[in-house]
Amino acid sequence: MKSPGKDTYRIKDKVTLILKVNYNSSFFAAIFGLVCYFFLGIDGVIPYTFWGYAAINLLNTLLYKQHEKLVLTYNLTSILSMLGAIVITLYSGGIESPFVFVLAIIVFAGYVTTRVFGQLYLILNLAVLTLLFLYDTGDFKISENTIPLESRDWFAYLSALFAVYLLGGVFGKNLLSAHHRLYKSRNEIQERIDEKEILLKEVHHRVKNNLQTVSSLLSLQSRSIDDSKISNIIKSSQNRVVSMAMVHEMLYKRDDYLSKIELKPYVQELCDYLVRSVKGSVNDVKVNLDINNYKLSIDTVIPLGLIINETITNALKYGIAEIPDGEIHVSVEKIDDNRYRMHLGDNGIGYSEEINPKTSNSLGLKLIYNLARQLRGTITRDYDKKGTHYTIEFEEVIEQFNSVDQ
Repeated sequence: MKSPGKDTYRIKDKVTLILKVNYNSSFFAAIFGLVCYFFLGIDGVIPYTFWGYAAINLLNTLLYKQHEKLVLTYNLTSILSMLGAIVITLYSGGIESPFVFVLAIIVFAGYVTTRVFGQLYLILNLAVLTLLFLYDTGDFKISENTIPLESRDWFAYLSALFAVYLLGGVFGKNLLSAHHRLYKSRNEIQERIDEKEILLKEVHHRVKNNLQTVSSLLSLQSRSIDDSKISNIIKSSQNRVVSMAMVHEMLYKRDDYLSKIELKPYVQELCDYLVRSVKGSVNDVKVNLDINNYKLSIDTVIPLGLIINETITNALKYGIAEIPDGEIHVSVEKIDDNRYRMHLGDNGIGYSEEINPKTSNSLGLKLIYNLARQLRGTITRDYDKKGTHYTIEFEEVIEQFNSVDQ
């Protein structure tokens, strides 16, 4: 489960990190240039490159507050850093210059921002290093080492300090701070998710208990009525309530709190219950299931369960009521990304082709067709096979199960 605030935290941390790195790198580049010019006796290209980088990068960072385009600010800083590092490297010893390691920091900064930028700057800097090597080993030279011999050790030392400070003191410190903030926010978000999952589990538990209470009341009511017709009607309503209660019970028992129902165990449990309810504990009814490990939303499984309830109940009461070796078959197959096909059938006596929802007052038959329509599906009956056989094509729906009289 993803929280909307999580990306916001990441973006803020990324902005803060890049701006702090820009400010720090501009400041220390300016200081480095001053040290080179006034203390190490280095004049010309190197100090001016430091100062130019510091000024342009500072301007680039300040302009971010106007346009707020982080990618633009970052890429301009990276390009400036790369060009500046290449120029200083060329004029401070080429491939042997200690400043060459600053190029690695640019790659590291890329990976801190995004993996794509990291890979891009990795490839570019590997190419730059190769060109620097070829340049130093070739005959053509456009620059010499402009650092005085007596200052080269100090320049190497300061270059190493500059690189280590940027890598550890700036990137490392801010990355650690960002990591702590993300870790803290993650824990807070996880706590809220856990609370909601516990509440959701409790809701399913209470709904299941309430439906079971309704089922018990209907059962008591049916036993207190002498009229068998009315008693059967109440019993049918009880089975419908139970089919819905099973869904919430399965969600309550899940450890992962997902709002998806494993279809096969649900259908198995529902069929076993219906056979026991209609035929009793001792029966010779065989239920054949051919269902893969599909997981469907609660808004799909509830109407699907009611359809199964009606067809199997009718089969047990009328289709295979007098058949010694009655069989019921339920299969579900996936036919598209979000669409499924379900076959429901029995080897009973079947019923007339003239009986349909328009010509019959059967509530169960009307429910089957209305619920199939709610699942954005179609229902057809196969008259060529012995017994009653339905083929229902449907799709998984979310928050669509409202009523059965649509």
